[in-house]
Amino acid sequence: MISESANCVVRDNSTFNQLQARLTTCWQPIDCFDRAPRQILVVPSLSLDQEELRKIEGVHHYEERLLFALLHLRNPNTSLIYVTSQPLHPSVVDYYLELLPGIPSSHAQNRLRLFSTYDGSQQPLTQKILHRPRLVERIRQCLAPSEAYMVCFNSTAWEQQLALSLNIPLMALSPMLLNLGTKAGSREIFASCHVPHPMGSCLTHCVEDLATATAQLWEQLPELKRIVIKLNEGFSGEGNALLLLDELEAVAPGKATHDERVVRILEAFRHNMRFQYVHETWGHFSRKIGELGAIAEAFIEGDIKRSPSVQGHITPFGEVEILSTHDQILGGPDGQVFLGCRFPADKAYRMELQKMGRCVGEALAQRGALERYSVDFIAVQQADQTWDLNAIEINLRKGGTTHPFMALQLLTNGSYNLEDGQFYTPQGQPKYYRASDNLQKEQYKGLLPNDLMDIIMIEQLHFNSIAGTGAAFHLMGCLSEYGKLGLTCIGNSPDEAEQIYGQVVTALDKETS
Repeated sequence: MISESANCVVRDNSTFNQLQARLTTCWQPIDCFDRAPRQILVVPSLSLDQEELRKIEGVHHYEERLLFALLHLRNPNTSLIYVTSQPLHPSVVDYYLELLPGIPSSHAQNRLRLFSTYDGSQQPLTQKILHRPRLVERIRQCLAPSEAYMVCFNSTAWEQQLALSLNIPLMALSPMLLNLGTKAGSREIFASCHVPHPMGSCLTHCVEDLATATAQLWEQLPELKRIVIKLNEGFSGEGNALLLLDELEAVAPGKATHDERVVRILEAFRHNMRFQYVHETWGHFSRKIGELGAIAEAFIEGDIKRSPSVQGHITPFGEVEILSTHDQILGGPDGQVFLGCRFPADKAYRMELQKMGRCVGEALAQRGALERYSVDFIAVQQADQTWDLNAIEINLRKGGTTHPFMALQLLTNGSYNLEDGQFYTPQGQPKYYRASDNLQKEQYKGLLPNDLMDIIMIEQLHFNSIAGTGAAFHLMGCLSEYGKLGLTCIGNSPDEAEQIYGQVVTALDKETS
């Protein structure tokens, strides 16, 4: 039975590789005006650890974040199929279609097909689709395999199997390469291309081994104040925990033996860990260490710190493109949970981000990676006002900085300039934005998408295509139940983008007080 199973996997991978070869003929860059017939299947499944995802309020609505993929419909012969767990609110779909520049919304509507599994359970969307063979068949009947390809939020064996079932290629990372985007895999890539990163341990799947690795890291860097314990797979910073070393001063290097240090660290794991998720417990976290593995990593201290990132893209031809840079907005108990971002990253380091991002992209491309990737950094300001950059992790998926940048592209029809790391409209006007996935207040609960539209139109905060400024919204399905909303506020200066963000918050607060 083992041999037969292995042969099945090899046969599937061989077929999958043949499908992937079609991408060189059916895929086109998103900023290319394309007259050829194309079909794009969007499956925005968050195929990640479901227990970790439960920590994010309204996470089942995050399937809406890829609705900016409707940008492809501005190409007149492109059709798009979008699948969700639950049906999308009609006004949400209408909102995105109305944002399309230069295309009548009715024309785009005729080239859009929506499907739903009608299943709100805590299970990856792709898995739900595969468990519904009649739905798979209906999707298949809409596709012309020679013209179609599939895109997703992140790629796993589920997405590979769906692509095989539909006989279309998957514009995403092969599941065989998923380890490249883990915490341990990221560290391996950084080391291979000489990108600076914090000192840390190898991957362990045992709490006792992790305690030993943590003690060894402390012994290598006795000046450390904190050590981050990271699950090998995490989402939005929720898989991290902090070990405060000042509470272990009695067993610091030079004051106790290695074995004594390990024993005390084990006790601290159980009783003194600071988790990013407020309801996390050591029992649950330690079980995840056994399932996913974990690393210990030096916490980067600094009085003035930022969290910039760089986004890139690897084409089916193996070419690496730098898409953007951002300064991330982080929150949570220790400032490691992604809340939003500002574009572009500070000019003091954005070009260095581009350079290191390209190095990482080329290392990933050499290993066969495909599609979007991002690299997160910690930037610490030095006494001479320069910034010290350390890479923290690689994300091999569409992340929290993907959809705001797609919104900017959709709304302005502009492009990113590698020479200065800025985004310009066709008329040469630079653009900036402030974006968030987590504008959330208790008083916003009960607002419907239609209510949001009424408020924004009355306050004249909707994106103005003539002025090229305003707000675009996502995660509108979260609003009524969770009081949570996503938005991208675009301005002609950083201050204007911040001002628009503040005006949206003020308007919502006034209407719900």
